[in-house]
Amino acid sequence: QVQLVESGGGSEQAGGSLRFSCVVSGYTTSVGWFRQAPGEEREGVAAIYTFGGATFYADSIKGRFTISQDRDSSKNLVSLQMNNLKPEDTAMYYCAAAQNPFPAPLLASGYNYWGQGTQVTVSS
Repeated sequence: QVQLVESGGGSEQAGGSLRFSCVVSGYTTSVGWFRQAPGEEREGVAAIYTFGGATFYADSIKGRFTISQDRDSSKNLVSLQMNNLKPEDTAMYYCAAAQNPFPAPLLASGYNYWGQGTQVTVSS
């Protein structure tokens, strides 16, 4: 069983920065951050392979967001640093974990476990 506990997010002005953290316990092969704005589909933002640490980013945030992890024997702290925020980054953000390897780590359908979600609001 995988458990995810999210923290961070909030409100910020355009050009500012925010940081998310997701404490993941249990076996995973990848952890991702997704976002969903009202009326839109859930979008993969960034993902990281638990073993090896390869990272993946959506084109819309490449160069502005950075995903990282800090693993120990009992848990994995996966962080998302968001810089140079834009109003279009406004959405509910979710941490998610997968237990089986799959080739498209930014696709939501590959993830089995989801965090509770945290709102990010960026004002212009």
